[in-house]
Amino acid sequence: MSAHLKLDPSALKLNVTLTANDFEQSIDKQQGILGQQRAQKALKFGVAMTNPGYNIFVMGQPSTGRLSMITNALNEQAQRQPTPPSYAYVDNFTKPREPITIKLPSGYGEIFSKDIETLIDNLLATFPAAFESPMYQQKKSAIERSFNQRYSRAIDKVDKKSRTLNVALYREGDGITFLPIRKDKLLEDDEFALLPQADRKEFHQHVAELEEYLSETLLELPQWRRAMVEEIKQLDNETIDYAVAPLLDELNKKYQNIDDVISFLAEIKINLTHTITDYLMPSRTSEENDSTTRRLILTEQYAPNIIVDYPKETGAPVVYESHPTYQDLFGRIEYVSDQGTLVTTYRRICAGSLHRANGGYLILDAEEVLTYPFVWEGLKRALQSGLIEIETPYSEFGINTITLKPEVIPLNIKIILFGSREMYYLLEEMDSEFNEIFRVLADFNDNIALNDKSMQQFAALMQNHATNLGIKPLSHKALERLIEYSCRLSENQQRLSAHVKDCLEIISETHFLSEKNEDSVISGEQIQQALNAREARHSRISEEILEEMLEGTILIDTSGGAIGKINGLTVLEIGGSSFGAPARITTTVHPGSRGIVDIEREAELGQAIHSKGVLILTGYLGHCYAQQFSLAISASIAMEQSYGYIDGDSASLAELCCLISALTRTPIKQSFAITGSINQYGEVQAIGGVNEKIEGFFRLCDARGLTGEQGVIIPASNKRNLMLKQEVIDAVEKNLFSIYVVHNVNETLELLMGGVAGCVDEKGEYPADSINFKAISRLKEISEINDDDDDKKE
Repeated sequence: MSAHLKLDPSALKLNVTLTANDFEQSIDKQQGILGQQRAQKALKFGVAMTNPGYNIFVMGQPSTGRLSMITNALNEQAQRQPTPPSYAYVDNFTKPREPITIKLPSGYGEIFSKDIETLIDNLLATFPAAFESPMYQQKKSAIERSFNQRYSRAIDKVDKKSRTLNVALYREGDGITFLPIRKDKLLEDDEFALLPQADRKEFHQHVAELEEYLSETLLELPQWRRAMVEEIKQLDNETIDYAVAPLLDELNKKYQNIDDVISFLAEIKINLTHTITDYLMPSRTSEENDSTTRRLILTEQYAPNIIVDYPKETGAPVVYESHPTYQDLFGRIEYVSDQGTLVTTYRRICAGSLHRANGGYLILDAEEVLTYPFVWEGLKRALQSGLIEIETPYSEFGINTITLKPEVIPLNIKIILFGSREMYYLLEEMDSEFNEIFRVLADFNDNIALNDKSMQQFAALMQNHATNLGIKPLSHKALERLIEYSCRLSENQQRLSAHVKDCLEIISETHFLSEKNEDSVISGEQIQQALNAREARHSRISEEILEEMLEGTILIDTSGGAIGKINGLTVLEIGGSSFGAPARITTTVHPGSRGIVDIEREAELGQAIHSKGVLILTGYLGHCYAQQFSLAISASIAMEQSYGYIDGDSASLAELCCLISALTRTPIKQSFAITGSINQYGEVQAIGGVNEKIEGFFRLCDARGLTGEQGVIIPASNKRNLMLKQEVIDAVEKNLFSIYVVHNVNETLELLMGGVAGCVDEKGEYPADSINFKAISRLKEISEINDDDDDKKE
């Protein structure tokens, strides 16, 4: 009766067979990404769209080749695009706190920087030597001589008048003294003291008169001195202009078509007058102001700070920023301590990823972008304004320092943001501007349809990986085994897993484990050994659970029959591994109207989906059994010896069968384990983790000894998901273990209880002695008991 439900060993796994042509193409073909045609088309569209807002969000799970596909596609596209311009920051001589930008053709950044270095070298070689030339010295001496002559003529006038008053004018440096004379002879102090009082008084009167006359005569002396200083300054400026002109003329000619550079050179010419006067005059040069110091001064003032500079004809940049902090993305301003104060200059402005990717493409991890403060809002602001602004967003939280406000740089960039589906929908829900900025969605599949083309692509990808690692090539059987492993990862015989990283890691692990093997290729057996070794590394917990089952600590029967007890199947996920294990489900039934109590839910261990599965049981009982009377039942369902959270509805089929067993007092074969969800009409629905669940129960049965009676019941819709281990398939081939597929509850009840479930006839009744007849009879009995109790209460 149940033979048609039993699966043939050939249905338990997809056996891949590569043709010779497939294998040869896997060696010759170069393949960067597996499948994902929809995502590739979306990415191609997003890259080609130049309108604002057509940035791209690549949605998919990690290890599906998202980053590889993005990088490869962008690199190919970027090579055909023009190389973006270079940018540099230079000093703003009028507003030092606001450095200005210079836009240069691509590849000119380093050239311009070296040209300015050469200019600095030439300036140091020219000055102060230009002020030591005979021509300069001669002109300077003439200016000073003219001043001295005017000064001397003024003093001579005073001297002439003083002699008429018998007073001598004596000059000592810049000082002037008046002395008494008699008969053309200077008087000493003692001689002056012997003069009559009247003569001495007269001398003092003459001196006062002469000092007043001297003051009147030299009244314009400060103007004469200022005029001399201005003439010398004018001479210095003319000398500087004359010496600098040929140095700048060469640069002006070279960069005549670059407006920013021409403007900067004009500003340099103006500023050089002050700089040379302050630091490169002969009077300024000393041991303390040596050539190194002078070079540093000129460099700090004139050398450009090249922010970004790509070589010519290299295409647009493609940048992946793995650590998108605010400073790493938008650039930062560094500081140095100067006598306890933090100071900075335009030369300490550092570029961010937006600068390096400007004119091209920037790849960002959405989760990382949202992790760091200010980054998401700053990124949106930059994309909307089309400008890169370097600022310090944390200034209000730290020490106030002297900072800069660099000139903004125009932003022309395509952002490629990649993240999980949950991240995409979160951004879409929480940020109203998200869809306006990221209008293109490249959605990655978690699996790829298995066909000849995808198998060739997969095999080529595996071979290329082995070649890139410099290890042995993969044999025919090794590729087949990897394809089968990929199908197991996808839990589908017609699908390859898009998580190719797992298969690539297996190749590396296989190479390590078989490194001492002298074979020229990696065989299928070696791939299997690597898979077994990986499983063994993560098997501690599963082995401990199995040991507790064998010891009787965890109660699981694999033979005999029991009322209200059934072996359910669970999947435990711990860390990066998952494994299946059976779990006992028990049910008790008694008169009452409390309904079906989910003990897991009452203990707050059952999660929402599990609770939903239990609630569906009431709907099934009412639909199938309580059409002619009120459904009144008190039952409790528990997942025994479960002390953690439980979720999912894959136990609902087992719970229903266990409930019917307790209700009809019909024993369930404990040699079976069962998984599957149901709807209110008794149809069995697909579940996940079917391979791990089957293998978990098989390990227990195998450890206790296979009898040929043990087996697993799964939904028929999960048949395509079977990719079982060879040891399970071998046991099925030997009729030591069985796997059954069911479509509805009746088929399941017949397998578990060995009787006829029974179908309702035209009168709405089930055949006598059928399982469903027993169930409806018992429910009717409980309903009548409840009615009698209600009557007595009244």
